[in-house]
This record gives sequence, C-alpha cells and structure tokens, in this order.
Amino acid sequence: MPAIKAVIFDWAGTMVDFGSRAPVMAMMSVFEARNAPIGEALVRQFMGSAKRDHVKLILSTPQGEAAWRKASDRPWTEEDVDGIMEALEPAMAEAARTCSALIPDALDTVRWLRARGIRIGSTTGYTRPMMQGILPSAAEQGYEPDVTVCAGETRLGRPAPEMIWRVLSALQAWPVAHCVKVDDAPVGIAAGRNAGLWTVGVAASGNGTGLSLAKYEGLSPDARRKAAEGAIAELTAAGADFVIASVADLPQVIERIEISLREGKLPGGAPAAVSL
Repeated sequence: MPAIKAVIFDWAGTMVDFGSRAPVMAMMSVFEARNAPIGEALVRQFMGSAKRDHVKLILSTPQGEAAWRKASDRPWTEEDVDGIMEALEPAMAEAARTCSALIPDALDTVRWLRARGIRIGSTTGYTRPMMQGILPSAAEQGYEPDVTVCAGETRLGRPAPEMIWRVLSALQAWPVAHCVKVDDAPVGIAAGRNAGLWTVGVAASGNGTGLSLAKYEGLSPDARRKAAEGAIAELTAAGADFVIASVADLPQVIERIEISLREGKLPGGAPAAVSL
C-alpha cells in the first residue's frame, strides 16, 4: 500500500483555468453591472473563499464599500449580497466553461497518482451550480475526481477543515497525515493545515500570480520566478509544506512526503520547501 492514501485538489488555478481567470471575470462583470466597478486585485485578494463570503469580504473593504455607496447611495445589505449571488452563479458558470482547460500535464499527474492506488478528491470555493460546466468539461479531458465537495455543502467553509474531512470520509482515507491538500490559494492551504494534511501550494498556475498560460509561457525562467514571488510568499506564510509551480511537479513532492513519513516526520514540521 502507498504511504500516501489520498490527494485533495482545488479546482481553478490548481487543476483547471491557469491563472484562475474565471472567478475574476465573473466577479468583476457582476459588480460592473451594478455600477460598482471593482479592480482585479481586490477580487484576487480573497480568492479561495466560498463565493458568498468572497462577495461580503469585497464589500467590507474601503474600496468595495465606496464603490457600492457611490452606486446605490447607501451601505450594502444581506439582500444586496443575495442579489449579487443570484447574478454571480450563472456568470461564474459561464466564465468557468470558457476557462475549463486542464493545467498542462495535470492529467499526467492524475494518472501517476491512480497508478499508485492513491485516491483523488476535490474541494472548491465554487457552489455546485457554478461547477455544472466545469465537471463535465474536466471529465471530457480525462479528469474525474472520486469526490467533489463544493462551497455551501458543509456548515463551515475554508479555512475550516470540514470540506476536507468530508472528502476524506467519503474516500475512506486515513490517517490524515497520509493525505495531501493541493491548492493555489492561501485559504485552501490553511484549510489543509487545519485538517492535519500535508499541504502543497501551486504558485505559477494560480491566483497569486494570475497570468494566463500564454503570458506565463512567454516569460523567461527568471521572469517566471519573479512573477510568482508574491504567490510563493503568500503560500509559505499560510503554512504550505511545499510550494511548486504547478501540479505537473506534484509526483516528486509525493515521493518526498513518503520519504518523510518513513522517517517519522509529520505535516507542518519544517519551513516550506520551494521548487520553482
């Protein structure tokens, strides 16, 4: 039996949608439609949170609050959040459909894990309706996790560990120290830490770098590293055990984790190992 029993992946910026573009496109369009435009940096600041929480966090910032007051001449309310979410779900689903390509070599990593008998789960800040276009598109490309838990399907969202624990229960995977969480968002890494798993941050393909695949591939190796510096710092600060460019690099990390387990080491016991 493998030392690692299960790997739980995030979706946008981790397994699909290089640069995590879909959530930014959808969120900005919905706020723009309400005459309360917000910038990309503000949307990315809270990426990884459940989308309702994401909306409320944006509205609670000075920039978001000012934009809303300018558009409506009053503070935002929970009813406003309801309206934004009503528009956001179809906008997110549409944006996600257009940004559903798998991260390069993600499928090779999945096949490598499957060949070793490692179970695969997923969690996401997207609601189930937002995932309606992503799940079949990913399946058509060859990626079908054994279990997917979406935002709103547990009492608490990330950084609480409930979504991860639900996935592990469904996968019948334990102990938690023999399982791995892979995520591009600090809040996802924090959830993995809180659940007791090994955590692997993906810096280049995710929200923290925020570049499309074409733009990223057009950079020199040095420029790629520089572009990812902010993401590396954020994932390290969140407590990641390892930080890699993308899921293409995960097999080498799994092997390092299995060596660590044989040596009696546990998650969170050392500073992040960065391989970019």
